[in-house]
Amino acid sequence: MTNTYAIVLAAGQGTRMKSDLYKVLHPVCGKSMVAHVIDNIIDLGTDRIVTIVGHGAEKVEQTLGEKSEYALQEEQLGTAHAVQQAEKLIGSLSGTTIVVCGDTPLIRPETMKSLIEHHNAIGAKATILTAVADDPTGYGRIIRGENGQVLRNVEQKDASAEEQKVSEINTGTYCFDNEALFATLKKVKNDNAQGEYYLPDVIGILQAEKELVSAYITDDFSETLGVNDRVVLSEAERVMRSRIAEKHMRNGVTIISPENTYISADAEIGRDTVLQPGTMIEGKTIIGENCVIGPNSQLVDSSIEDRTTIHSSVVLASAIGADTSVGPFAHIRPESSLGNSVRIGNFVEVKKSTLGEGSKVSHLSYIGDAEIGSRVNVGCGTITVNYDGMNKYVTTIEDEAFIGCNSNLIAPVNVGKGAYVAAGSTISKNVPENSLAIARSRQENKEGYVTKLKLK
Repeated sequence: MTNTYAIVLAAGQGTRMKSDLYKVLHPVCGKSMVAHVIDNIIDLGTDRIVTIVGHGAEKVEQTLGEKSEYALQEEQLGTAHAVQQAEKLIGSLSGTTIVVCGDTPLIRPETMKSLIEHHNAIGAKATILTAVADDPTGYGRIIRGENGQVLRNVEQKDASAEEQKVSEINTGTYCFDNEALFATLKKVKNDNAQGEYYLPDVIGILQAEKELVSAYITDDFSETLGVNDRVVLSEAERVMRSRIAEKHMRNGVTIISPENTYISADAEIGRDTVLQPGTMIEGKTIIGENCVIGPNSQLVDSSIEDRTTIHSSVVLASAIGADTSVGPFAHIRPESSLGNSVRIGNFVEVKKSTLGEGSKVSHLSYIGDAEIGSRVNVGCGTITVNYDGMNKYVTTIEDEAFIGCNSNLIAPVNVGKGAYVAAGSTISKNVPENSLAIARSRQENKEGYVTKLKLK
């Protein structure tokens, strides 16, 4: 099998984005465009990947990590010059190289594989990935001969009126014989208005040398979308969202309203789970089977086990067990862990806390920095008072304890197994196992007081 390499062009700043964030780092469905490209190439199974970095090099490398090797293009002198920066890493190797732009997140691994297979099968020195556009304005056109061979690639500005009617366009993705690529790059000139070295010129040079140049047509024009501004970014987001939703639906997930549901590219969802309108699943969230999420819920970097319901609530960087119910209008903040069969009700906030199996915090409570055991009932309006203005402290509630309504548990404090805390109590000392704690003023009624007050 021919060795296969990939060069990803990610050095441009992207001035048309009008952003401080470098173009290829703009996210599509929660993942940067260049990360989509790299992950798709990894799925393709290439031997080596070289990413050409320039503007924002450190941030691009930080985003991709060890998924790629890197070559720096210090000056932005065109796409051919960018590819040439990879020579010191792979220029002497034999094999096939695919060149992909870092702002094309929609190209599927299957399409790149088909491009490479076509290139290798016919023994071409270069193969252009092309597509048929309804409106080819602005794209380079692929001009073919009578037998279908590629005669030339002509840019829009250089195309004749007849050539401009051609709808097959150059997508900017290429396949090359690796040795021929780097040999030909040395022959590219910059005698153009921009004074830059353009990668498409490699095609013309190879054709002038009577080398075989081919083109492979992808049947989905949207895959080839290159993102140059915010308008196209939104179109890429729309296409990706639709693609992700279709994948999950075909795998057994019910999405009531796909156009009103957001699912990140890295999310995993089990079969027979239902996503209701307004749901946002972000980051590396993993959802089990037979869950109900929404309406209007947001899950970020969290794990949700089977048969759990998240109703109109926010869950951030937390783990939620099976057969658990959250919401409506609950907020599960980072580093929280809810066990199986837990009930978190309306207007409950949980922060950096653990709740054991079968425990309930049904409404209007704040649970912060707490370790709560199994089968604990936390009454309405309970607060774990975890912060003294300088430090955070832990509240521990052991198994089968019962916390009455409107209780304040002033941390650090421990409520023992099976203990009861009377409603309205402010607990500042440990409560022993199986004890009743009452910490409130004794009620005193002053009869006739109001009548006397009104006579004054």
